[in-house]
Amino acid sequence: MPDAARFPDPGIPGTPVTSGMLEALREIVGDKGLILDEHGMQPFVTDWRGSLVGRAAAVVRPANTGEVSKVVRLCHDNGVAIVPQGGNTGLMGGATPWPTHRGILLSLGRMNRVLNVDPVGYAMTVEAGCILQAIQDTAAGHDRFFPLSLGAQGSCMIGGNLSTNAGGVQVLRYGNARNLVLGLEVVLANGEVWDGLRALKKDNTGYDLKHLFIGAEGTLGIMTKAVLKLWPAPKDVCTAWLAIRDVKAAIDILSEAYAASDDNVGSCELLSRASIDLVLRHIPGIQDPLKAATEWYLLLEWSSSRPRQDGTAGMSEKLEQFLAGQLEAGRVLDAVIAQAEAQARNMWRLRESMAEASRAEGPGLSYDVSVAVSRIPEFIDRGIKAVLDVLPTIRPYPLGHIGDGNLHFSFMGPIGMDRQTLSQYSAGITRAVNDLITSMGGSISAEHGIGIEKIDELAHYRSRTELDIMRTIKRALDPKNIMNPCKILRL
Repeated sequence: MPDAARFPDPGIPGTPVTSGMLEALREIVGDKGLILDEHGMQPFVTDWRGSLVGRAAAVVRPANTGEVSKVVRLCHDNGVAIVPQGGNTGLMGGATPWPTHRGILLSLGRMNRVLNVDPVGYAMTVEAGCILQAIQDTAAGHDRFFPLSLGAQGSCMIGGNLSTNAGGVQVLRYGNARNLVLGLEVVLANGEVWDGLRALKKDNTGYDLKHLFIGAEGTLGIMTKAVLKLWPAPKDVCTAWLAIRDVKAAIDILSEAYAASDDNVGSCELLSRASIDLVLRHIPGIQDPLKAATEWYLLLEWSSSRPRQDGTAGMSEKLEQFLAGQLEAGRVLDAVIAQAEAQARNMWRLRESMAEASRAEGPGLSYDVSVAVSRIPEFIDRGIKAVLDVLPTIRPYPLGHIGDGNLHFSFMGPIGMDRQTLSQYSAGITRAVNDLITSMGGSISAEHGIGIEKIDELAHYRSRTELDIMRTIKRALDPKNIMNPCKILRL
Protein backbone atom coordinates (compact mmCIF):
# COMPACT_ATOMS: atom_id res chain seq x y z
CA MET A 1 0.00 0.00 0.00
CA PRO A 2 1.23 3.57 -0.55
CA ASP A 3 2.89 5.13 2.50
CA ALA A 4 0.15 7.21 4.17
CA ALA A 5 2.62 9.97 5.00
CA ARG A 6 3.98 10.21 1.46
CA PHE A 7 0.69 9.56 -0.33
CA PRO A 8 -2.23 10.88 1.72
CA ASP A 9 -5.73 10.06 0.49
CA PRO A 10 -6.40 12.66 -2.24
CA GLY A 11 -10.16 12.22 -2.18
CA ILE A 12 -10.67 10.34 -5.44
CA PRO A 13 -13.69 11.69 -7.32
CA GLY A 14 -16.33 9.52 -8.93
CA THR A 15 -19.28 7.42 -7.90
CA PRO A 16 -19.14 3.72 -6.96
CA VAL A 17 -19.76 1.07 -9.61
CA THR A 18 -23.21 -0.48 -9.20
CA SER A 19 -24.24 -4.04 -10.00
CA GLY A 20 -26.30 -2.67 -12.87
CA MET A 21 -23.28 -0.95 -14.32
CA LEU A 22 -21.22 -4.15 -14.04
CA GLU A 23 -23.84 -5.92 -16.13
CA ALA A 24 -23.73 -3.08 -18.66
CA LEU A 25 -19.95 -3.43 -18.83
CA ARG A 26 -20.31 -7.18 -19.36
CA GLU A 27 -22.68 -6.56 -22.26
CA ILE A 28 -20.05 -4.31 -23.88
CA VAL A 29 -16.87 -6.38 -23.43
CA GLY A 30 -18.20 -9.88 -22.75
CA ASP A 31 -17.03 -12.32 -20.08
CA LYS A 32 -13.48 -12.37 -21.52
CA GLY A 33 -13.24 -8.63 -21.09
CA LEU A 34 -14.31 -8.35 -17.45
CA ILE A 35 -12.39 -9.35 -14.32
CA LEU A 36 -14.20 -9.00 -11.01
CA ASP A 37 -12.46 -11.35 -8.54
CA GLU A 38 -9.76 -9.95 -6.25
CA HIS A 39 -7.16 -12.54 -7.25
CA GLY A 40 -7.63 -11.87 -10.96
CA MET A 41 -7.43 -8.11 -10.47
CA GLN A 42 -4.32 -8.19 -8.26
CA PRO A 43 -1.69 -7.97 -11.05
CA PHE A 44 -3.49 -4.99 -12.54
CA VAL A 45 -3.87 -2.96 -9.32
CA THR A 46 -0.28 -3.59 -8.14
CA ASP A 47 2.55 -1.58 -9.67
CA TRP A 48 5.61 -3.29 -11.20
CA ARG A 49 7.77 -2.76 -8.11
CA GLY A 50 5.11 -4.08 -5.75
CA SER A 51 5.29 -0.92 -3.62
CA LEU A 52 1.94 0.58 -4.66
CA VAL A 53 -1.30 -1.38 -4.36
CA GLY A 54 -4.66 0.13 -5.28
CA ARG A 55 -8.25 -0.97 -5.76
CA ALA A 56 -10.77 -1.20 -8.58
CA ALA A 57 -14.37 -2.34 -8.77
CA ALA A 58 -13.54 -4.15 -12.01
CA VAL A 59 -10.79 -4.61 -14.56
CA VAL A 60 -12.29 -3.99 -17.99
CA ARG A 61 -10.42 -5.30 -21.06
CA PRO A 62 -12.05 -4.03 -24.28
CA ALA A 63 -11.14 -5.68 -27.60
CA ASN A 64 -11.43 -2.67 -29.91
CA THR A 65 -11.90 1.08 -30.08
CA GLY A 66 -15.68 0.77 -30.28
CA GLU A 67 -15.75 -1.09 -26.98
CA VAL A 68 -13.42 1.45 -25.36
CA SER A 69 -15.72 4.24 -26.52
CA LYS A 70 -18.82 2.53 -25.10
CA VAL A 71 -17.09 1.80 -21.78
CA VAL A 72 -15.88 5.37 -21.40
CA ARG A 73 -19.27 6.81 -22.36
CA LEU A 74 -20.95 4.58 -19.77
CA CYS A 75 -18.48 5.75 -17.11
CA HIS A 76 -18.91 9.37 -18.15
CA ASP A 77 -22.69 9.21 -17.93
CA ASN A 78 -22.50 7.59 -14.48
CA GLY A 79 -19.62 9.69 -13.08
CA VAL A 80 -17.34 6.64 -12.66
CA ALA A 81 -13.57 7.18 -12.62
CA ILE A 82 -11.28 5.26 -15.01
CA VAL A 83 -7.61 4.29 -14.65
CA PRO A 84 -6.22 3.41 -18.12
CA GLN A 85 -3.39 0.87 -18.20
CA GLY A 86 -0.99 -0.54 -20.76
CA GLY A 87 1.66 -3.08 -19.77
CA ASN A 88 1.83 -1.89 -16.14
CA THR A 89 5.62 -1.46 -16.23
CA GLY A 90 5.68 2.20 -15.14
CA LEU A 91 7.71 3.34 -12.15
CA MET A 92 5.69 6.36 -10.93
CA GLY A 93 2.33 4.74 -10.22
CA GLY A 94 0.60 6.44 -13.13
CA ALA A 95 -1.23 3.25 -14.13
CA THR A 96 -1.94 2.11 -10.57
CA PRO A 97 -5.29 2.98 -8.93
CA TRP A 98 -5.30 4.78 -5.61
CA PRO A 99 -6.41 2.60 -2.64
CA THR A 100 -9.59 4.70 -2.45
CA HIS A 101 -10.40 4.34 -6.17
CA ARG A 102 -14.03 3.23 -6.57
CA GLY A 103 -14.14 3.09 -10.35
CA ILE A 104 -12.72 0.75 -12.97
CA LEU A 105 -9.30 -0.04 -14.38
CA LEU A 106 -9.31 -0.19 -18.19
CA SER A 107 -6.58 -2.43 -19.61
CA LEU A 108 -5.69 -2.21 -23.30
CA GLY A 109 -3.89 -5.56 -23.41
CA ARG A 110 -6.40 -7.24 -25.77
CA MET A 111 -5.93 -4.49 -28.38
CA ASN A 112 -2.57 -5.77 -29.57
CA ARG A 113 -2.64 -5.86 -33.38
CA VAL A 114 -0.27 -4.33 -35.92
CA LEU A 115 -2.80 -2.89 -38.38
CA ASN A 116 -0.58 -1.72 -41.20
CA VAL A 117 3.07 -1.44 -42.19
CA ASP A 118 4.09 1.04 -44.89
CA PRO A 119 7.79 0.38 -45.53
CA VAL A 120 7.87 2.83 -48.43
CA GLY A 121 6.43 5.62 -46.30
CA TYR A 122 8.34 4.49 -43.19
CA ALA A 123 5.22 4.21 -41.03
CA MET A 124 3.36 1.58 -39.01
CA THR A 125 -0.16 1.71 -37.57
CA VAL A 126 -0.70 -0.24 -34.34
CA GLU A 127 -3.22 -0.69 -31.55
CA ALA A 128 -2.32 0.69 -28.15
CA GLY A 129 -1.89 -2.73 -26.54
CA CYS A 130 0.90 -3.83 -28.89
CA ILE A 131 3.99 -5.02 -27.02
CA LEU A 132 6.98 -2.82 -27.84
CA GLN A 133 9.15 -5.82 -28.72
CA ALA A 134 6.54 -7.02 -31.23
CA ILE A 135 6.59 -3.61 -32.90
CA GLN A 136 10.38 -3.69 -33.12
CA ASP A 137 10.32 -7.22 -34.56
CA THR A 138 7.61 -6.35 -37.10
CA ALA A 139 9.61 -3.35 -38.28
CA ALA A 140 12.75 -5.51 -38.61
CA GLY A 141 10.77 -8.01 -40.69
CA HIS A 142 10.20 -5.23 -43.21
CA ASP A 143 13.86 -4.11 -43.11
CA ARG A 144 12.86 -1.11 -41.02
CA PHE A 145 13.68 0.09 -37.51
CA PHE A 146 11.53 1.38 -34.65
CA PRO A 147 14.00 2.96 -32.23
CA LEU A 148 12.13 3.10 -28.90
CA SER A 149 14.11 0.70 -26.69
CA LEU A 150 13.56 0.02 -22.97
CA GLY A 151 14.49 -2.64 -20.47
CA ALA A 152 10.79 -3.59 -20.22
CA GLN A 153 10.27 -3.85 -24.00
CA GLY A 154 9.21 -7.50 -23.77
CA SER A 155 6.12 -6.58 -21.75
CA CYS A 156 5.47 -2.82 -21.96
CA MET A 157 2.79 -1.65 -24.42
CA ILE A 158 3.05 1.19 -26.90
CA GLY A 159 0.01 2.98 -25.44
CA GLY A 160 1.73 3.16 -22.06
CA ASN A 161 4.98 4.20 -23.70
CA LEU A 162 3.27 7.10 -25.43
CA SER A 163 1.19 8.03 -22.38
CA THR A 164 4.40 8.52 -20.38
CA ASN A 165 6.44 9.90 -23.32
CA ALA A 166 8.95 7.11 -22.68
CA GLY A 167 12.64 7.72 -23.33
CA GLY A 168 15.04 4.79 -23.36
CA VAL A 169 18.50 4.24 -24.77
CA GLN A 170 18.00 5.69 -28.29
CA VAL A 171 16.77 9.18 -27.33
CA LEU A 172 20.20 10.60 -28.10
CA ARG A 173 19.64 9.97 -31.80
CA TYR A 174 15.89 9.58 -32.33
CA GLY A 175 14.21 11.52 -29.53
CA ASN A 176 11.56 10.64 -26.92
CA ALA A 177 8.37 8.73 -27.69
CA ARG A 178 6.56 11.89 -28.83
CA ASN A 179 9.16 12.29 -31.59
CA LEU A 180 8.28 8.84 -32.97
CA VAL A 181 4.55 9.45 -33.59
CA LEU A 182 2.79 10.71 -36.71
CA GLY A 183 -0.83 10.26 -35.67
CA LEU A 184 -3.16 9.04 -32.91
CA GLU A 185 -6.66 7.77 -32.31
CA VAL A 186 -7.98 8.78 -28.89
CA VAL A 187 -11.16 8.08 -26.97
CA LEU A 188 -12.05 11.29 -25.15
CA ALA A 189 -13.45 11.53 -21.63
CA ASN A 190 -17.07 11.64 -22.90
CA GLY A 191 -16.60 8.55 -25.08
CA GLU A 192 -16.22 10.39 -28.38
CA VAL A 193 -13.42 9.17 -30.67
CA TRP A 194 -10.91 11.61 -32.14
CA ASP A 195 -9.47 10.12 -35.33
CA GLY A 196 -6.05 11.66 -35.84
CA LEU A 197 -4.50 8.62 -37.54
CA ARG A 198 -2.74 10.62 -40.22
CA ALA A 199 0.62 9.40 -41.47
CA LEU A 200 1.79 12.88 -42.41
CA LYS A 201 5.23 14.32 -41.81
CA LYS A 202 3.83 17.85 -42.30
CA ASP A 203 0.38 18.93 -41.13
CA ASN A 204 0.02 22.56 -40.06
CA THR A 205 -3.76 22.68 -39.65
CA GLY A 206 -4.15 24.25 -36.25
CA TYR A 207 -3.14 22.81 -32.90
CA ASP A 208 -1.15 19.56 -32.98
CA LEU A 209 -3.60 17.70 -30.76
CA LYS A 210 -1.64 14.45 -30.49
CA HIS A 211 0.93 16.14 -28.28
CA LEU A 212 -1.75 16.92 -25.70
CA PHE A 213 -2.26 13.21 -25.10
CA ILE A 214 1.33 11.99 -25.39
CA GLY A 215 2.85 12.29 -21.92
CA ALA A 216 -0.52 13.00 -20.26
CA GLU A 217 -0.57 9.59 -18.51
CA GLY A 218 -4.20 8.91 -19.42
CA THR A 219 -5.51 12.02 -17.65
CA LEU A 220 -7.00 13.57 -20.82
CA GLY A 221 -8.14 10.57 -22.85
CA ILE A 222 -7.27 7.00 -23.84
CA MET A 223 -5.01 6.41 -26.83
CA THR A 224 -6.31 3.42 -28.80
CA LYS A 225 -4.20 3.47 -31.98
CA ALA A 226 -1.04 5.18 -33.20
CA VAL A 227 0.83 5.78 -36.44
CA LEU A 228 4.52 5.35 -35.67
CA LYS A 229 7.57 6.56 -37.56
CA LEU A 230 10.05 4.01 -38.86
CA TRP A 231 13.67 4.35 -39.92
CA PRO A 232 16.03 2.32 -42.14
CA ALA A 233 17.22 -0.82 -40.39
CA PRO A 234 20.78 -0.57 -39.01
CA LYS A 235 23.17 -2.56 -41.16
CA ASP A 236 26.48 -1.81 -39.47
CA VAL A 237 26.40 -1.73 -35.66
CA CYS A 238 29.36 -1.63 -33.28
CA THR A 239 29.02 -1.87 -29.49
CA ALA A 240 31.84 -1.16 -27.04
CA TRP A 241 32.31 -1.27 -23.28
CA LEU A 242 34.76 1.33 -21.96
CA ALA A 243 36.47 1.74 -18.62
CA ILE A 244 36.86 5.51 -18.28
CA ARG A 245 38.80 7.90 -16.06
CA ASP A 246 35.81 9.77 -14.61
CA VAL A 247 32.45 11.29 -15.51
CA LYS A 248 34.06 14.36 -17.09
CA ALA A 249 35.90 11.99 -19.43
CA ALA A 250 32.54 10.46 -20.43
CA ILE A 251 31.20 13.85 -21.50
CA ASP A 252 34.33 14.62 -23.51
CA ILE A 253 34.27 11.19 -25.17
CA LEU A 254 30.66 11.70 -26.24
CA SER A 255 31.35 15.21 -27.51
CA GLU A 256 34.14 13.98 -29.79
CA ALA A 257 32.28 10.81 -30.83
CA TYR A 258 29.70 12.67 -32.90
CA ALA A 259 32.15 13.84 -35.53
CA ALA A 260 34.34 10.73 -35.34
CA SER A 261 31.33 8.49 -36.09
CA ASP A 262 29.97 10.75 -38.86
CA ASP A 263 27.07 11.51 -36.49
CA ASN A 264 26.26 7.82 -36.02
CA VAL A 265 26.27 7.66 -32.20
CA GLY A 266 23.19 5.61 -31.34
CA SER A 267 23.57 5.22 -27.58
CA CYS A 268 25.86 6.37 -24.80
CA GLU A 269 25.17 4.92 -21.36
CA LEU A 270 27.08 5.79 -18.18
CA LEU A 271 27.40 3.11 -15.49
CA SER A 272 29.08 3.15 -12.11
CA ARG A 273 31.09 0.16 -10.92
CA ALA A 274 28.65 -0.19 -8.03
CA SER A 275 25.66 -0.48 -10.39
CA ILE A 276 27.47 -3.09 -12.52
CA ASP A 277 28.25 -5.18 -9.45
CA LEU A 278 24.61 -4.88 -8.36
CA VAL A 279 23.44 -6.52 -11.59
CA LEU A 280 26.11 -9.22 -11.46
CA ARG A 281 24.96 -10.08 -7.93
CA HIS A 282 21.32 -10.60 -8.83
CA ILE A 283 20.89 -11.41 -12.52
CA PRO A 284 22.24 -14.80 -13.59
CA GLY A 285 23.88 -15.42 -16.95
CA ILE A 286 25.45 -11.97 -17.39
CA GLN A 287 29.21 -11.64 -17.77
CA ASP A 288 31.35 -8.70 -16.66
CA PRO A 289 32.69 -7.30 -19.96
CA LEU A 290 35.67 -5.57 -18.38
CA LYS A 291 37.22 -5.29 -14.94
CA ALA A 292 39.36 -2.21 -14.39
CA ALA A 293 40.63 0.00 -11.59
CA THR A 294 38.00 2.68 -12.10
CA GLU A 295 34.56 3.61 -10.78
CA TRP A 296 33.06 4.56 -14.17
CA TYR A 297 32.19 2.82 -17.43
CA LEU A 298 30.53 3.69 -20.73
CA LEU A 299 28.40 1.56 -23.03
CA LEU A 300 28.87 3.17 -26.43
CA GLU A 301 27.13 2.10 -29.63
CA TRP A 302 27.59 3.43 -33.16
CA SER A 303 25.26 2.33 -35.94
CA SER A 304 24.70 3.08 -39.62
CA SER A 305 21.97 2.08 -42.07
CA ARG A 306 24.66 1.81 -44.73
CA PRO A 307 26.01 -1.76 -45.11
CA ARG A 308 29.71 -2.20 -44.61
CA GLN A 309 31.55 -2.45 -47.94
CA ASP A 310 34.94 -3.89 -48.78
CA GLY A 311 37.65 -1.27 -48.92
CA THR A 312 35.83 1.22 -46.70
CA ALA A 313 36.02 1.66 -42.95
CA GLY A 314 32.94 0.40 -41.14
CA MET A 315 31.70 1.32 -37.69
CA SER A 316 34.06 -1.15 -36.00
CA GLU A 317 37.17 0.27 -37.63
CA LYS A 318 36.07 3.85 -36.98
CA LEU A 319 35.29 3.12 -33.34
CA GLU A 320 38.56 1.26 -32.84
CA GLN A 321 40.50 4.20 -34.25
CA PHE A 322 38.52 6.61 -32.09
CA LEU A 323 39.15 4.62 -28.93
CA ALA A 324 42.88 4.50 -29.64
CA GLY A 325 42.90 8.29 -29.56
CA GLN A 326 40.86 8.37 -26.34
CA LEU A 327 43.25 5.89 -24.70
CA GLU A 328 46.15 8.12 -25.66
CA ALA A 329 44.33 11.15 -24.23
CA GLY A 330 43.83 9.29 -20.93
CA ARG A 331 40.03 9.43 -20.99
CA VAL A 332 39.64 5.71 -21.74
CA LEU A 333 41.60 3.33 -19.50
CA ASP A 334 40.60 0.10 -21.24
CA ALA A 335 37.98 -1.00 -23.74
CA VAL A 336 36.43 -4.03 -25.38
CA ILE A 337 34.56 -3.97 -28.69
CA ALA A 338 31.90 -6.64 -29.13
CA GLN A 339 33.02 -9.16 -31.76
CA ALA A 340 29.70 -10.99 -31.94
CA GLU A 341 26.01 -10.32 -31.40
CA ALA A 342 26.03 -12.41 -28.20
CA GLN A 343 28.79 -10.24 -26.73
CA ALA A 344 26.93 -7.04 -27.58
CA ARG A 345 23.70 -8.51 -26.18
CA ASN A 346 25.47 -9.30 -22.90
CA MET A 347 26.56 -5.67 -22.62
CA TRP A 348 23.02 -4.47 -23.18
CA ARG A 349 21.54 -7.02 -20.78
CA LEU A 350 23.82 -5.65 -18.08
CA ARG A 351 22.57 -2.13 -18.68
CA GLU A 352 18.89 -3.07 -19.08
CA SER A 353 18.75 -5.25 -15.95
CA MET A 354 19.41 -2.40 -13.51
CA ALA A 355 15.78 -1.96 -12.40
CA GLU A 356 15.28 -5.69 -11.86
CA ALA A 357 18.53 -5.96 -9.90
CA SER A 358 17.62 -2.98 -7.73
CA ARG A 359 14.28 -4.55 -6.89
CA ALA A 360 16.06 -7.76 -5.87
CA GLU A 361 18.63 -5.90 -3.74
CA GLY A 362 16.03 -4.43 -1.40
CA PRO A 363 14.58 -1.02 -0.48
CA GLY A 364 15.99 1.97 -2.29
CA LEU A 365 15.32 5.42 -3.71
CA SER A 366 15.66 6.40 -7.36
CA TYR A 367 15.43 9.78 -9.05
CA ASP A 368 14.84 10.10 -12.80
CA VAL A 369 16.33 13.52 -13.50
CA SER A 370 17.87 15.46 -16.35
CA VAL A 371 20.32 18.32 -16.58
CA ALA A 372 22.38 19.92 -19.35
CA VAL A 373 24.88 17.29 -20.55
CA SER A 374 27.87 19.49 -19.74
CA ARG A 375 26.73 19.77 -16.09
CA ILE A 376 26.33 16.04 -15.42
CA PRO A 377 29.72 15.67 -13.64
CA GLU A 378 28.90 18.61 -11.35
CA PHE A 379 25.44 17.24 -10.57
CA ILE A 380 26.72 13.75 -9.71
CA ASP A 381 29.38 15.12 -7.35
CA ARG A 382 27.09 17.61 -5.63
CA GLY A 383 24.09 15.28 -5.63
CA ILE A 384 25.86 12.35 -3.99
CA LYS A 385 27.30 14.69 -1.34
CA ALA A 386 23.85 16.18 -0.65
CA VAL A 387 22.29 12.73 -0.19
CA LEU A 388 25.12 11.45 2.01
CA ASP A 389 24.69 14.53 4.19
CA VAL A 390 21.14 13.30 4.91
CA LEU A 391 21.99 9.59 5.30
CA PRO A 392 25.75 8.86 5.37
CA THR A 393 25.38 5.07 5.05
CA ILE A 394 23.13 5.07 1.96
CA ARG A 395 24.66 3.39 -1.11
CA PRO A 396 24.80 5.38 -4.41
CA TYR A 397 24.25 3.61 -7.75
CA PRO A 398 24.20 6.35 -10.42
CA LEU A 399 23.77 5.51 -14.10
CA GLY A 400 22.02 6.96 -17.09
CA HIS A 401 21.56 7.98 -20.71
CA ILE A 402 24.12 10.75 -20.50
CA GLY A 403 23.88 11.61 -24.19
CA ASP A 404 20.48 13.21 -23.53
CA GLY A 405 21.30 14.47 -20.03
CA ASN A 406 19.13 11.87 -18.27
CA LEU A 407 20.43 10.27 -15.07
CA HIS A 408 18.86 7.57 -12.96
CA PHE A 409 20.20 8.85 -9.68
CA SER A 410 19.66 5.73 -7.61
CA PHE A 411 20.47 4.71 -4.06
CA MET A 412 20.06 1.47 -2.14
CA GLY A 413 19.26 1.64 1.55
CA PRO A 414 22.03 0.98 4.05
CA ILE A 415 22.68 -2.72 4.57
CA GLY A 416 20.16 -4.06 7.08
CA MET A 417 17.80 -1.06 6.88
CA ASP A 418 14.18 -1.96 6.09
CA ARG A 419 11.84 -0.03 3.81
CA GLN A 420 9.92 1.61 6.63
CA THR A 421 13.07 3.02 8.22
CA LEU A 422 14.43 4.19 4.87
CA SER A 423 11.13 5.97 4.19
CA GLN A 424 11.81 8.23 7.18
CA TYR A 425 14.72 9.71 5.23
CA SER A 426 12.92 9.81 1.88
CA ALA A 427 11.44 13.31 2.14
CA GLY A 428 14.77 14.89 3.12
CA ILE A 429 16.69 13.10 0.38
CA THR A 430 14.06 13.90 -2.23
CA ARG A 431 14.12 17.57 -1.34
CA ALA A 432 17.94 17.66 -1.46
CA VAL A 433 18.06 16.02 -4.92
CA ASN A 434 15.20 17.99 -6.44
CA ASP A 435 16.33 21.33 -5.02
CA LEU A 436 19.75 20.75 -6.56
CA ILE A 437 18.45 19.64 -9.95
CA THR A 438 16.08 22.60 -10.10
CA SER A 439 18.83 25.06 -9.12
CA MET A 440 20.86 23.71 -12.05
CA GLY A 441 18.04 24.26 -14.54
CA GLY A 442 17.18 20.55 -14.75
CA SER A 443 14.01 18.46 -14.57
CA ILE A 444 12.74 16.31 -11.70
CA SER A 445 11.28 13.83 -14.22
CA ALA A 446 13.23 13.11 -17.38
CA GLU A 447 11.37 10.10 -18.79
CA HIS A 448 9.27 8.26 -16.18
CA GLY A 449 6.47 10.81 -15.79
CA ILE A 450 4.70 12.06 -12.65
CA GLY A 451 1.96 9.57 -11.76
CA ILE A 452 1.35 9.28 -8.02
CA GLU A 453 4.97 9.37 -6.92
CA LYS A 454 5.83 12.91 -8.05
CA ILE A 455 2.48 14.67 -7.91
CA ASP A 456 3.50 16.83 -4.95
CA GLU A 457 6.97 17.45 -6.35
CA LEU A 458 5.50 18.79 -9.60
CA ALA A 459 3.24 21.12 -7.60
CA HIS A 460 6.25 22.29 -5.57
CA TYR A 461 8.64 23.00 -8.44
CA ARG A 462 6.49 24.11 -11.38
CA SER A 463 5.26 27.70 -11.51
CA ARG A 464 1.69 28.65 -10.71
CA THR A 465 1.26 29.75 -14.33
CA GLU A 466 2.35 26.35 -15.68
CA LEU A 467 0.14 24.47 -13.24
CA ASP A 468 -2.85 26.69 -14.04
CA ILE A 469 -2.40 26.02 -17.77
CA MET A 470 -2.29 22.27 -17.12
CA ARG A 471 -5.43 22.42 -14.98
CA THR A 472 -7.24 24.49 -17.63
CA ILE A 473 -6.48 21.82 -20.25
CA LYS A 474 -7.56 19.03 -17.90
CA ARG A 475 -10.87 20.73 -17.05
CA ALA A 476 -11.59 21.48 -20.70
CA LEU A 477 -11.08 17.89 -21.89
CA ASP A 478 -12.28 16.08 -18.77
CA PRO A 479 -14.74 18.36 -16.92
CA LYS A 480 -16.04 15.49 -14.76
CA ASN A 481 -12.46 14.53 -13.76
CA ILE A 482 -12.98 10.82 -14.42
CA MET A 483 -9.81 10.16 -16.48
CA ASN A 484 -7.08 8.84 -14.18
CA PRO A 485 -7.96 11.38 -11.47
CA CYS A 486 -5.36 12.57 -8.99
CA LYS A 487 -2.46 11.66 -11.25
CA ILE A 488 -0.01 14.39 -12.34
CA LEU A 489 -2.27 17.11 -10.86
CA ARG A 490 -4.56 17.60 -7.89
CA LEU A 491 -7.54 19.66 -9.05
